[in-house]
Amino acid sequence: MIDSLQLGAMLIESGVIDEVVREMMVRPQLIAAAESSSNIKRSMKSQLSRWRSQVMEQVSEIPNEQRFADEIVQYQRAIEMSADQFVEQVDIITLGLEGSSSYYIEAKKLCDDPNHRKSPMFQNYFCNQWFDSILNDLKQAQIAEVENEKEQLLTDLYQRIDTMQDLEGISETGDQNHLGRLWDMAAAKLSRRDVNHLHFYTQFLKDQPLLLEIAESLGRMALDQAPSEIKEPEHEELQMVEEQSDMAIDDIVGIHESDDLSKLLPSETMFLAYPELEVVFYKHLADKQLLNYRSQGKSRTLKRVKTVTVKASHELIHPGPFILAIDASGSMQGFPEKCAKAFAYGLMQIALAQERDCRVLIFSSELIEYQLTRQDGLKEALSFLNYSFLGGTDFNAVFENAISTLSTQQFENADLVVLSDFIAPTPPAKLQTLIEALKTKSNRFHGLNLSRYGNPALMDVFDHIWQYHPSIMERAKTKSKLGKNKLHRLFNERQRKF
Repeated sequence: MIDSLQLGAMLIESGVIDEVVREMMVRPQLIAAAESSSNIKRSMKSQLSRWRSQVMEQVSEIPNEQRFADEIVQYQRAIEMSADQFVEQVDIITLGLEGSSSYYIEAKKLCDDPNHRKSPMFQNYFCNQWFDSILNDLKQAQIAEVENEKEQLLTDLYQRIDTMQDLEGISETGDQNHLGRLWDMAAAKLSRRDVNHLHFYTQFLKDQPLLLEIAESLGRMALDQAPSEIKEPEHEELQMVEEQSDMAIDDIVGIHESDDLSKLLPSETMFLAYPELEVVFYKHLADKQLLNYRSQGKSRTLKRVKTVTVKASHELIHPGPFILAIDASGSMQGFPEKCAKAFAYGLMQIALAQERDCRVLIFSSELIEYQLTRQDGLKEALSFLNYSFLGGTDFNAVFENAISTLSTQQFENADLVVLSDFIAPTPPAKLQTLIEALKTKSNRFHGLNLSRYGNPALMDVFDHIWQYHPSIMERAKTKSKLGKNKLHRLFNERQRKF
């Protein structure tokens, strides 16, 4: 029996996908982008690796498509027939291939030739040719699928290169290990206004070293987990192997006594030429003493192999997602709003560097959610950065949303980070009890206080509270520095135009 999934795996091993990956890596535009930054090179390789795994999974499912699945079932039935059954039904089998299989024309020629039908190796030859035809059709379908995915990959890669050129200078802000990897979210096409907006908050974060240090501390905390050895459950893998078999008729290796009329020596039919010897023929048939060709060949069989995978004992528990809950009330307007947006943008890049999800939950009179680490993460980030802070403060709503989210398996070992002035009432005891229960499941609750007047009882709910409320003089210095940087950037842009 042929397993269609195993067929798909066999075809993948032909190396077509790996050849496409190698071709990508030697394209001049991609080489230039990779050489511009070690972080971009690493992210590019990671993207190609994910693409390879995704395409391998897609092409392995091709044998299960209806156009191939039906033909594979017919082939399986044909090889399980006896020689006599096959000869009787070969015309019906061939008719069933019309319009659905590329093997039909060849099969029709074999059936129409009476010499083929009389051969004892007819079934074996017919099915071997059929198997090769199925294999070739599957390969062509896989190659077409890979080519289609390749074109989409190229479009995406070139778009990322264009976006990275637009973001030149942004990736040089802060610690390269955490803030330099914009490649993963560079699939979106940006306007000049978008780029200027990102430059502003990138420079703002750079000029607030303590704010940047807090963001980096948050990124490190989830990584400080005890090592664990992970032993994956035992599982079985199917492997297609070829074995020597007397039932296969690839080669004739001798003569032996049997009752197989399909492998009968011509000399044995001489008994039927004389009525008085005919009974001898039937006696030899009943006693399995007719001289037959002895044949040997290779048969394809599937074997199940049990395997167990043990991950390295030094592997760390992978940190969960970031949830940034940002207070967008009217009291956060001005400098606190800029701090919150710059901090969120910096933490988003840390999440990308650590391969973690990052979502922003804006809360005031309503809850608005932004997914910052999706394919269109930059567009989501820009939508968030353009949001105007105005309204009231409802901490209970954000806590209820966070509790519901962190209770799911997807958000195990997650970090909830609340950015606010914490000028709000203390949450009810019921909510505090639920929060304490979540803390026991490796979830961490952080707060960044952007005001001197926060409610201490409210801040006691969190595991960690960072205070960030620089003086008016410190803010003025930052504003002056940002203005100079903006003028310098505009001057450089005009110089490039000329």
